[in-house]
Amino acid sequence: MLAYPEGLPTPQREGYGFDPVSPMTSTKLVSGRSERRRAFVSTPTVATVTWLLTPSEAQLFEGWFEYVLLSGSLPFECPLLTPMGMEPYRANFVDIYSGPVLVGVDLWRFSAQLSLFKRPLIDKEWIVDAPDYILGADIFDIAMNQKWPRHTES
Repeated sequence: MLAYPEGLPTPQREGYGFDPVSPMTSTKLVSGRSERRRAFVSTPTVATVTWLLTPSEAQLFEGWFEYVLLSGSLPFECPLLTPMGMEPYRANFVDIYSGPVLVGVDLWRFSAQLSLFKRPLIDKEWIVDAPDYILGADIFDIAMNQKWPRHTES
């Protein structure tokens, strides 16, 4: 799998977000009501991203898009921050990026939409079997890393 170039920054916070494609479909009934059902399980998500790059980073980004991804047509692995944390996601450019737009004295802004192959979701088992652990994960993390007795070797 092709990778997002090492050394390039992750997307900016401004405008950063995710828009899952709806997995539902509906059929209009004679009564006027609609019956809804799930059309598919693997739901793609569109991520809106913006990068702020130095001139050399911008050169690398545009060259990578053109020559490695073949004008953005090939999938790649990209590190993205989601509610699941910072993880690599398999993505494709929806279309060519916007930019470069000069920002300030010497930075370049690029914007794009990325289609993620799967929606960033926690495993079903956690939701069904241990929802309290999800809601209390920050407390568990603090307890394990700060309060838990450390093993000392003698």
